[in-house]
Amino acid sequence: MQWRHPWNNMIPEIGQLLMITALAAALLQFLIGLKLFTVDQSLRMILIKRFTLIQCLSIFLAICCLGYSFLNDDFSVLYIALNSNTNLPVPYKIAAIWGAHEGSLLLWMFLLSFWGVTLAFSKKFNDQDKMLKIYSLSILGLVSLSFILFIIYTSNPFERIFPMPDQGRGLNPLLQDPALAIHPPILYAGYVGLAIPFALALASLLTPHSSSWAGIARIWTINSWLFLTGGIALGSWWAYYELGWGGWWFWDPVENASLMPWLVATALVHSLIVTEKKGLFNSFSTLLAIIAFSLSLLGTFLVRSGVLISVHSFASDPERGLFILMLIGLFTGGALMLFALKQKRSAPLKLELLSRESLLLLNNVFLCSAAGLVMIGTLYPLVLELVNSEKISVGPPYFNFVILFPCIPLLIFVGLAMFSAWNGKGSKLLLRSSRVALLSILIGLVVSLLILSYDTPLTTIGLILAVWTISLAVYL
Repeated sequence: MQWRHPWNNMIPEIGQLLMITALAAALLQFLIGLKLFTVDQSLRMILIKRFTLIQCLSIFLAICCLGYSFLNDDFSVLYIALNSNTNLPVPYKIAAIWGAHEGSLLLWMFLLSFWGVTLAFSKKFNDQDKMLKIYSLSILGLVSLSFILFIIYTSNPFERIFPMPDQGRGLNPLLQDPALAIHPPILYAGYVGLAIPFALALASLLTPHSSSWAGIARIWTINSWLFLTGGIALGSWWAYYELGWGGWWFWDPVENASLMPWLVATALVHSLIVTEKKGLFNSFSTLLAIIAFSLSLLGTFLVRSGVLISVHSFASDPERGLFILMLIGLFTGGALMLFALKQKRSAPLKLELLSRESLLLLNNVFLCSAAGLVMIGTLYPLVLELVNSEKISVGPPYFNFVILFPCIPLLIFVGLAMFSAWNGKGSKLLLRSSRVALLSILIGLVVSLLILSYDTPLTTIGLILAVWTISLAVYL
């Protein structure tokens, strides 16, 4: 038995204490937004920002405590005993912090609190939007409070095991890869970043006189979208060379779990542009913000619960996944109820057929339809098993077929939207786009048939639409 300094034995308890500190900070962050304290607005702003920062620092230090215990091979911590050993290289010991269920949720929680800090200290809010910021941070405090409670009581990474084993079980060989160090943090940053537009959208319902939420939310939505895009791309590359599928995308449930919020987040970015610039689609943007974060929670549930068969679900736990499902119901149901109660009925929209607003709205419908079709194929096996205990899987043929219906017109109208004008004024859409369309067809046919020797119709159509979209972007 290796001798250990008494200080090392206290590190997990310090980490546990830091989690409790973060829990208290999240609770106070939430309560301040409810006007339970008789303090003025400026003091509430100062307090809620400080508690947001305390929460983030506490969780960061808790991660440091877990990492320190990993580096010192403290196998009295169950999580470390199950995911490390003395022979594991140091870089993988650090990456193993988020290599399994408990640590991955701790990372998820830290990134959520970090996004909260960026919102708390953002200079994008004007003096009239103080309550918008306070309510947003309060809502984030409630989300943090729920997940910290979930971690402490069901997924504690600092849980002890006695007697302490002499050796740990080690990290899953498939996870002993440099991509483990960067793929989960990037993907999770995209997931939890969607909590910011979610909180801003709900806060805008509570502060109806605030009209700047869309411009603020768009910044964080774009950041989240970029992280999601990077995480999906890196995950596809990792799965390609690690699992030997012979392809980049296999419509695996874990892949679909990240694709669904990505599609809705893409729609949200464009909807927020219209809301910010023209004051339109406010209700639609609010609803998209709620759906995007709900899908990120659903993705977390699918990855963490293991209820669907996936070849790269390494950090799953079916029983604890049910708690995440309860949180999805709490936040999604509560948000939709608030939306139904607070959203004001607006006059019917009158949009020009070929205006940019109309085409962006149409594109958003296609994006949401694609997300819905992916969700049906992903969740259908789970629903069928609950109904009659029959286990099936929905494979690539379904997804490859149904995804064509929204995506082909989507690529067509994306190009048209770039050529169109706001309100449809001064737009020579058909004349300008017809030239690019003919050029795209010619280039697509040449590349497909002569250079790449592809003779399948869908491949040719895909290349034509890709050239169409890229050419329009360059032409503009």
